Amino acid sequence: MAQVTLAATQMACTDVVSENIERAEKLIRDAAAQGANVIQVQELFEGYYFCQDELPECYARARPLAGHPTVAHFQSLAKELGVVLPVSFYELAGQARFNAVAIIDANGVTLGTYRKSHIPHGSGYQEKYYFSPGDTGFKV
Repeated sequence: MAQVTLAATQMACTDVVSENIERAEKLIRDAAAQGANVIQVQELFEGYYFCQDELPECYARARPLAGHPTVAHFQSLAKELGVVLPVSFYELAGQARFNAVAIIDANGVTLGTYRKSHIPHGSGYQEKYYFSPGDTGFKV
């Protein structure tokens, strides 16, 4: 049985997607160099945490999984480094929007997607304004 080494990353985000992708990639490369083979980047890392306020312009951040540029970028990186990357993204699916994570295998293929089911709402967490409850169930 192969050994699994998990790394969890955390970083400050800006409102510039390319900067956040670059920072996340550096953290992933550093973790892989230290032996991690499953590397978790923080939730909704493409930008600052926009869910603190109800701002309709933030709906435009959501994109479909098919052709999603951030997911595609990390598919290539996962394949290059031979690591598994759960990649969080704001998903647009039809008229619904989800807080989703694509599970990218070490060969760069997306194994599946999970859509967050339990959506918090309260002071500092206006997530029900942005996200529908997930409909993917809890896959193992």
